[in-house]
Amino acid sequence: MFKSLIVAPCTALLLMLAPLAVEAAEPIVIKFAHVVGDDTPKGKGALLFQKLVHERLAGEVKVEVYPNSSLVGDADEMQALLDNKVQMLAPSLSKFTEFSPKLEVFDLPFLFDDEAAVARFQKRETSRELLRSMATRGIYGLAYWNNGLKQLSASQPLRNPDDAAGLAFRIQPSPVLEAQFTAVDAKPVRLPFADVAKAMQSGAVQGTEGPWSNIRGQSAGVKQSYVTETNHGVLNYMLVTNSKFWTGIPFAVRSELDNIILEVTKTVNAEAAAINQRERERLLASGSITLVTLTPEERQAWRERMQPVWKTFEAQIGADVMRAALTVNRR
Repeated sequence: MFKSLIVAPCTALLLMLAPLAVEAAEPIVIKFAHVVGDDTPKGKGALLFQKLVHERLAGEVKVEVYPNSSLVGDADEMQALLDNKVQMLAPSLSKFTEFSPKLEVFDLPFLFDDEAAVARFQKRETSRELLRSMATRGIYGLAYWNNGLKQLSASQPLRNPDDAAGLAFRIQPSPVLEAQFTAVDAKPVRLPFADVAKAMQSGAVQGTEGPWSNIRGQSAGVKQSYVTETNHGVLNYMLVTNSKFWTGIPFAVRSELDNIILEVTKTVNAEAAAINQRERERLLASGSITLVTLTPEERQAWRERMQPVWKTFEAQIGADVMRAALTVNRR
């Protein structure tokens, strides 16, 4: 009886405190940082992810979105992820060279005929293996987000490869992209995205490469420029998280986040082409750029000058990955 007198009050106390413990549990915070604007494919994807998480996991997960390098910039974002200072990024695949050289396949010039070929490659088992290739190094790949085909922009018209000779082009940190511009006797300059407009204004660089949505985003205040519609490469992002952070999320919550990511990825990739077409039309209508349209022969000249880059990087990318990429084209 004495024992029951002790147990009963303790049980009642625990029952009283249990709701307070539940209420005190803090939601899992995912800081999603990126370096572009909210109106780009990546920016829209981050906001959609935030919206769906709020609708379906309110109280369990909270997503904070930091666009335009407002939390962490190009140069520091990977280390911030590894340190778990941010929990989600969507860097371009060029950023992962030191962690998984095979991902350099996405930077090779004129490898994919069109965006449909890129989508076919991303569905291959080889591509899915690349997505997880950095997990043991602390970076867990969640999905591929596409941003479209890349064009060349410069302070002067680029019609033939020789027109690029001597010009400085801003690139992302990628040895493939360095070799690409070296192949046309241009000077590659590694710069964070946030610094591109200033570098163009000062004349530190005279050219860039990127899809239409990025060209518009970095063109504010830049003097009259030219865009050559080369479609010479793709700008893809990998949605990534910190491996330890991700595996530490309760299974049921993580499963729902996976479902949300799948839904957001489909939307991002479906809308990327439409967004780039819209930004192309806006730029042309604004009169801020002059479009250079290549003939098939002129485009082939660019292709022939840049294609030797494939051979340079085939060994580290892997013959199997190269074959898988090439077979998705319908030539």
